[in-house]
Amino acid sequence: MIICKSPAEIEKLRRSGQVVRQVLLETKDRVRPGETTLELERFVEKRLRELGAKPASKGYRGYPWCLCTSVNNEIVHGMPSNRRLREGDIIGLDLGVIVDGYYGDSALTVPVGKISPQAEKLIRVTAESLELGIQQARYGNRLGDISFAVQQHVERNGFSVVREMVGHGIGREYHEEPQVPNFGRPGHGPVLKEGMVFTIEPMVNVGDYAMRILDDQWTAVTVDGSLSAHFEHTIAVTRNGPEVLSRLPVASGAAKTA
Repeated sequence: MIICKSPAEIEKLRRSGQVVRQVLLETKDRVRPGETTLELERFVEKRLRELGAKPASKGYRGYPWCLCTSVNNEIVHGMPSNRRLREGDIIGLDLGVIVDGYYGDSALTVPVGKISPQAEKLIRVTAESLELGIQQARYGNRLGDISFAVQQHVERNGFSVVREMVGHGIGREYHEEPQVPNFGRPGHGPVLKEGMVFTIEPMVNVGDYAMRILDDQWTAVTVDGSLSAHFEHTIAVTRNGPEVLSRLPVASGAAKTA
């Protein structure tokens, strides 16, 4: 069942979304060659504690960390470790938080130093596909309109969208209905109604979309070893168009924050 949120609930989800995005952007600034993913995890845990937020992922279905750190061919759910980032890597940072009983969820992919033109294109196209999906998250549209917008942009640029991982509803639970695939047909799926809140999160591979799970039972990787990128925002459907709850307010005259 899809639960539509009240304005008061959306306000709480907005607060959670902005906390998660703030911490993600602060973590992004710490990504550099030589940094370990465990150091990024420790930074995130400390910042969440300072901000009065709880990590959503830590302990969730047995996952032991606050932050997911997915490097190069890791699609999602990569685990922090003593692995040191190297020049030319890309890293997906995926974070969920709980503030006053409501969840926030967001992700982005970051270059480590200077990266290849192919990796730059992958990151750009994945971020663009998220924005195109958001544009379709409009009252009266259908869920498939979002999925199709993401898929079409990705495939036009020669990449593939992961089929086995999807976006999801969010609220007082981390994962609610509906599921939000990154592929689909326009005009299909549930009608988007005022108060729906869900994540859109393209996971895009340079090569084939096939994936497998490593022995840690969490880390999803590309079967062909190709690079993968991941971006995510939490969206509310309103009568006035989609609202990105996990986007920080923009200061007057400033550029839009991703």
